[in-house]
Amino acid sequence: MGYLPNSVACLAFLAGTIFIPFSVHAQADYPNKPIRLIIGFPPGGSTDIVGRIVAQKLGERLGQTIVVENKAGAGGTIGAELAAKAAPDGYTLTIGTTSTHAVAAGAYAKLPYDPVKGFSPISLVATTPYLLVVNPKVPANTLAELVALAKSQPGKLNYASAGNGSTTHLAMEMLNDVAGMDVVHVPYKGNAQADLAILANEVQVLFGSMPALLQNAKADKVRPLAVGTLKRSSALPNVPTVAESGYPGFEAALWLGVLAPAGTPKPIIERLNKELVSIVATPDFKMLMEKNGAEPVSNSPDQFSGMIRSEVDRYGKVVKKIGLKLD
Repeated sequence: MGYLPNSVACLAFLAGTIFIPFSVHAQADYPNKPIRLIIGFPPGGSTDIVGRIVAQKLGERLGQTIVVENKAGAGGTIGAELAAKAAPDGYTLTIGTTSTHAVAAGAYAKLPYDPVKGFSPISLVATTPYLLVVNPKVPANTLAELVALAKSQPGKLNYASAGNGSTTHLAMEMLNDVAGMDVVHVPYKGNAQADLAILANEVQVLFGSMPALLQNAKADKVRPLAVGTLKRSSALPNVPTVAESGYPGFEAALWLGVLAPAGTPKPIIERLNKELVSIVATPDFKMLMEKNGAEPVSNSPDQFSGMIRSEVDRYGKVVKKIGLKLD
């Protein structure tokens, strides 16, 4: 008989009893209580729209309520920090985005979480183009006309964003840079507030994500000029890309995915990934995403992790090039 380290182990062996750690039991019956999904942006914005659809569908498959908590502020980083510091037990999840897990790493001097090491990625759920729109009172029907207008009166036009460090902030600064414009930044506390600002003509320009802007664009409440993806969006097929409007290679898009705090047990991550991949593949989810101008997409935890690392590097270079720094 081999060596047994203590008397408890010996008694267990002799009795034919196997002691299973409590954590294994907890994983086996996961989930056995409601789950919270932290969204780092206010209600009504793109992340909130997609996140609530994901919460409903995932809750149905898991047989548990998923409670959405909007923890808005600082380009989504307040919610991301809260999620990173939560117990890694599978009962706190978050929607990570290009803002919180790519742009923030380069833009903030002291980011209170590590977008790579602080999380256990589960799966992407959607990507969406950024849509450049103006208030209908702005005398510009194309991107070229907007650029000409902005250059004729530098510093007079304003643009809204979902907050300092958000991708709506970065996307417009990228456009300012390549087009040589001076359109002034006015940060709001989320996409929904930025949308209201352009509808009220408080600002004249917004380079926002498609889900938050699509219905207003279709209703002619804002005028779409261009999309930030390299290919046109099927939601607005007549709207050209920024790239084909005179700025080849320009790309600005938003990705959204579900993450858990680092250290969440692998069986729980695998279970959640399996459910999310199945959800994203359903016709109903695809229809809901397309209705909001988003594209459903999923991947494995390893693929998502690798993508985040790549995006941190890519956007870090962009942030450095345009000189975006936030406290």
